[in-house]
Amino acid sequence: MNNLALWYRRFGEPETVLQPEISTPDARQTGNLRVRMLFSPVNASDLIPITGAYRHRTPLPAIAGYEGVGIVTDAPAAFAHLPGTRVLPLRGQGTWQRYVDCPAEYAIPVPEDIDPHLAARAYINPLAAQMMLARYSPQGKRVLLTAAGSDCAILLGQWAHLAGAAAVYGIHRSSVHAERLSAMGIIPIAQHDTAGVRDIAARADVVYDATGGKLAETILSVMPEQGIFVCYGLLSGQTFRQQRALPRVEWFHIRNYLDALSVEAWQAEFHRIWPKLRASQYSDVALYPLTEWQRALSAYREAGRIGKPMLVMER
Repeated sequence: MNNLALWYRRFGEPETVLQPEISTPDARQTGNLRVRMLFSPVNASDLIPITGAYRHRTPLPAIAGYEGVGIVTDAPAAFAHLPGTRVLPLRGQGTWQRYVDCPAEYAIPVPEDIDPHLAARAYINPLAAQMMLARYSPQGKRVLLTAAGSDCAILLGQWAHLAGAAAVYGIHRSSVHAERLSAMGIIPIAQHDTAGVRDIAARADVVYDATGGKLAETILSVMPEQGIFVCYGLLSGQTFRQQRALPRVEWFHIRNYLDALSVEAWQAEFHRIWPKLRASQYSDVALYPLTEWQRALSAYREAGRIGKPMLVMER
């Protein structure tokens, strides 16, 4: 059995430092599952660590990828019911490879009715959205999203409505997102419409921001002082400065919460995610063989993209 994996042995631009390597997997360690991967998406959270942005917690060498779905091929005796079933092989090895080993207790069984393309994306963005909404409640509040066409933002918007938000607004860069956002109940605002952005920001109670940079500074300059600005990403590649003491700025990084979750709490988070995913609109996918990973990364960086690039692991 040969395994093809995308490794990086130094930090840099993913297109430059990622290298496909073929090897024979080591023997499965006690307590781990072995999973034959089916699909794995391309997310910002997959690419940013490769650049070295989190080098203090990213030991090298490493295999890229944080989520995906696959079929269990081997398991410890206590998990003998899992071989042949689909799981999310999380919190183990990188997922941009054909075979992944992961701690058995953290693998998430996938319900039979969940489409594999949806299952492959059930971790990073859904869990982040669910956790943010639990910690910074939108109930009865006017919600503003940045990067509103992104996978995390469209879930935040739909699930904020479920949690009782008074209204949800979404700032988007490309006009292709406007109609899609409206269909989800998210009121679209073009990012280049500075007056429109400032107007709604001046009335926003909760902001979930994925961009940082000048847009974040614009929003913070006019937000009500009693509001909450939740930053969970810097897609602009730029940080921001807050010129006023208020509104309150909160930084959300999903990694900071994972270690505090017991195995039972970890599994419970996904029991809550599956019903919401079934009832939500999500981006379509664009499939790329693992051997064509460069094309997948190029597609991910396309402006106005509405489909999620996804790696197909099987030959």
